[in-house]
Amino acid sequence: QVQLVESGGGLAQAGDSLRLSCAASGRTFVNYAMGWLRQAPGKEREFVARIRRGGSTYYADSVKGRFTISRDNNRNTVYLQMNSLKPEDTAVYYCAADLDPLAIAGSGGAEYWGQGTQVTVSS
Repeated sequence: QVQLVESGGGLAQAGDSLRLSCAASGRTFVNYAMGWLRQAPGKEREFVARIRRGGSTYYADSVKGRFTISRDNNRNTVYLQMNSLKPEDTAVYYCAADLDPLAIAGSGGAEYWGQGTQVTVSS
């Protein structure tokens, strides 16, 4: 079992930056691919970014160049640095973990999920 707890969400203005954190506990963190997904009101959940156990990363086109995912295996934490925020980034952001990095996708197939943290960006 892996427990994931997100933090760092909040209110921002367009162009601002926020950093989300996801603290993991339970199974060996280093073995898991980690990622972030988001869901805006009235929309389906969508993939944002993921990072493999080895550190390679993959981003949705909508956030590429603005968001950066990273992990600190010593702290069992994954981060999402969000720069140049836009109103369309407003959503609940979820942290996810799975042994299979490809399971961290918009389809919601990841094995473990956090409770989500709200990010609201005003124009």
